[in-house]
Amino acid sequence: MSRRRYVARGVPGGYRIWDNKARRWWGDLYELCPDDLLNELNGSKNSEKITALLQRYRVQKR
Repeated sequence: MSRRRYVARGVPGGYRIWDNKARRWWGDLYELCPDDLLNELNGSKNSEKITALLQRYRVQKR
């Protein structure tokens, strides 16, 4: 099994997505763990679905 490129890491205030290849944070701070977003980023990488998931998580933050 290969290493996952994107992983969620707990930080004060919630979760952030860490990019193992670029070695930097990706995206925003999330209050809930974005499991379905991580699965899409590490899986099929459908840009439309990723955009919809990002919008959904941004709405949850408000």
